Amino acid sequence: MPSPTRWSALFARLALRAAVNPRLALDLLRPGEYTRWRMLTAYGDEHAVPPVEDVINFARWRRETMHV
Repeated sequence: MPSPTRWSALFARLALRAAVNPRLALDLLRPGEYTRWRMLTAYGDEHAVPPVEDVINFARWRRETMHV
């Protein structure tokens, strides 16, 4: 099970980045249901805590390819 502290740090860093970029905020809010499956396919563990840049890149990729 991942450390709650690691998830809190990830969320805090993402919130700061989203505060500066509202489009990113929307991108980050939309892929919630997809995240667990993505962690499993990307890192081999559905409870993995990804790096901030991976989350941002994924959110942007999803918007650009799925046009959401």
